[in-house]
Formats: sequence, structure tokens, C-alpha cells
Amino acid sequence: MSEKSKNIKKLILGENLSSLNVIYPKFKSKVKCIYIDPPYNNGELYNHYDDRKSEKWISELEARIKLMHKFLKDNGSMWISIDDNEIHYLKVALDDIFGRENFVTTIVWQQRTTRENRKTFSNNHEYILVYAKNKKLFDRSANKLKVSSDILKRYKNPDSDQRGSWQSVSINVQAGHAVKSQFYKIKSPSGKIFDPPRGRCWAYNEKKFKQLVKEKRIWFGLDGDSAPRFKKFLSESKLGTTPETIWFGADVGTNDEAKKEILNYGGSKVFETPKPKKLIEKIFKISTNKGDLVMDAYAGSGTSVVVANEMNLQFIAIDKGKHFLKFVLKRLKKSKKPILSKDIKIIKIKKYL
Repeated sequence: MSEKSKNIKKLILGENLSSLNVIYPKFKSKVKCIYIDPPYNNGELYNHYDDRKSEKWISELEARIKLMHKFLKDNGSMWISIDDNEIHYLKVALDDIFGRENFVTTIVWQQRTTRENRKTFSNNHEYILVYAKNKKLFDRSANKLKVSSDILKRYKNPDSDQRGSWQSVSINVQAGHAVKSQFYKIKSPSGKIFDPPRGRCWAYNEKKFKQLVKEKRIWFGLDGDSAPRFKKFLSESKLGTTPETIWFGADVGTNDEAKKEILNYGGSKVFETPKPKKLIEKIFKISTNKGDLVMDAYAGSGTSVVVANEMNLQFIAIDKGKHFLKFVLKRLKKSKKPILSKDIKIIKIKKYL
């Protein structure tokens, strides 16, 4: 029986390093995406955990990440929330664990939209460090985001082409690595002559360009007097938007929105730094497909679990907080895709290894 057919839904109550060691033999190289929101070592004391400065912070986190790295599939990825206090130290550690060549990007998340006037600077952002088990494989498997209606509106059919709607794109490119055959004059249907703009060249050699003209893939405008452009058809396009590295609160939610999301479950008194559902959804949309297995070893309020379940993903979530099981089960029962405790494998790991 395959892992997907087993429909893995696990909630583990226990210290995460011990728990990871217990389940490692079964789930080695099986997880597509790991998201964690660990303590930031920022000097704060929260209701459900102590985040006051500790010299052991980086070594303890390293030990857990080294083990989680082994859970990832070859095309899997790990996403780690962090703030300004420790991001640079954490990145050095992650470079050592994953290899610098497997660093994917740093996401800047606008975690608050209001101004903090009591400090010298209003800190409105956090980061998400993204690493891949194998960046080349991750790049091939990562998903683009859904195309907006604004982008779809760019595709039109002014010449009634039987191949359907299209948009025109430039056929001149930077000339840094150009060859001689990419420099030539183009004559439009109206007789106007075009040279490549200064510092640029044509994307195609003259033979290829003439072939595209025969195939009616070159557009000179309705009057045949405009600079040549390539016709990119909607039917041929692999539609999707490349994710950007700045994620605004208006798009993926803020810390305040996340608090409101868990308010109905009594979580606002327990969790002071939850992550919004839309933030986790975006991470999973990029890094996973339906049926994939995801993991969160600092599951806290269970947002990653709720999102995974609603997106038809399998999940393993670990947390040692006494609130964890009761709170997360309540959220799952009342989520968009309700799931009962009898349908979840609950494991309690009491002893430290």
C-alpha cells in the first residue's frame, strides 16, 4: 500500500526531537514540504512558551532541522519563519545543513500593517527562509500561482486568429551574448524598417524570424506599421504567476488576522504570534500537490494542520504544549473540511530519547 493510499493524518503530542526520532524510520524521504514556526529567540516571554534569549537556541534548532532534512523527498522543501534577531545566524546554519546551493529564497512577509509608534522603527515584517533538499529538483516541481483575471485580460484576438486569444511579447533581447545573425533589418508590411534597439538584438536569427512570419506568429500591429512582436497564444501558455518574494498582509494575512481566526476557539489567550491561514496556503500551493505529505514540528495553534486538511494534503504535526491536541482537534472539527478525532492518528510520546 502506498503512502498516499494510507491517507496519513498524525497529531503527535511530545517534544519534537524525541518525536522526530521515533517516526523517522517510517517517514524518511517521504515528506514533500516542511513548514516550521520555531521560537525566534527574541527575548519575549509568551503565554505558551518562553522565547527569552538562550545561547543554546541555535544548536537546539540545528539538531531538529538536521533530522527534519532527512524526512524530505528529493524534490521537497523546508520553509522556516524567523525575524530580524536571528535570521543571519539561522541562514548560516541552514547553509551548512542543506548546502548553500540548495538555498531557494528569503520571503519577506508583512506581518502587521499598523504603525508601532512606541519604538524607533515600526517593525512590520518577518521572514521565511526557503531551502530545498535538491534545488534543481525543487525548481522543476514547484508550482506557479493561479493567474489573476487581470493577466487573463491581456489575451485578446484582434486579428481573429483561429488559434484563439493571444498576447504579444517583445522579440528584442539584451545583446550581451548575441551573435552576428541576431542583428538585421526587419521590414514591416507597411514598408517601415526596424533595427534592434541600441544595446539589444533580435531574439531569433533572420531565417527563424521569416519562418515565424510565414506561420503568422509575428504581429506588426493592426496597421502593419508597428515594431514586430511575437504572438503568444493562451492555448500554448503554461499559465501561472511566478511567486514574488515580498508577501503583503493584504494578500496573505497578518498576525492580527491570524489571532482573529483562532478567536472562536479560545486561542487568542494562548497564542500571541499565530500565522494566518492564507500565508500557509500560499506556501503549500507553491510546494505541494494534492495528496502530498507535509510536516510541522512546531505546530502550535495547528494552522498548518487545518490548511493541509482543507487542501487535501496528508500531514504530520508535532507539539509539546498541553493545549495542542484539544485545541487543534476543535479547529479541525469546525474547519471548512471538518474532520473528527476518530479519523486522526493521535500519538503521545512522553519520554525524551
